[in-house]
Amino acid sequence: MKNIVLIGMPGTGKSTVGVILAKRLGYDFIDTDLLIIKRTGKKLPEILSETGIEGFLEIENLVGASLRCEKCVIATGGSMVLCKDAITALCDGNVVVWLDTKLEELERRIGVGTDRGIAAGPGETIVDIYAVRRPLYEKYADIHIKCRGSTDEVVSQVRNALTNFRAAGAQNRGANQSNGVIDSR
Repeated sequence: MKNIVLIGMPGTGKSTVGVILAKRLGYDFIDTDLLIIKRTGKKLPEILSETGIEGFLEIENLVGASLRCEKCVIATGGSMVLCKDAITALCDGNVVVWLDTKLEELERRIGVGTDRGIAAGPGETIVDIYAVRRPLYEKYADIHIKCRGSTDEVVSQVRNALTNFRAAGAQNRGANQSNGVIDSR
């Protein structure tokens, strides 16, 4: 395992959990949204406005596919799972952890009318986005964490799941359906 890759919906806490997890593991931290901002010199909402969803996903795909690092916790943008080259590269030799937060909590965190730079079509709701992405999160995740409780509790659940994953020798890679689910309460 070279890196730990965090996937999940916008607002699920990938960056927050990722920073703390990286500190506790002695890993570096990378946020792919920040890499996109650095690469383009623009904020995510600006990129979406100027290039549309397809253009944004092209940039996100390039950024994700070009990452070369070891011993990093990587927080991906929520739409990274829509980027075939990027998600394929991120799954290669890394452990992919899906941080899954209840829709009601996501709606509360994201709020209505916020301009976070979420790759979504006009009028698409968090429920719509989740319906499209959930099967992809399931497909690519080695570990599925149901996020409830404090950030520290979620980080502890991720660490425990990583320990169990390593102990199992990663033999169930990509087949997390039920045996990789951790209910973080």
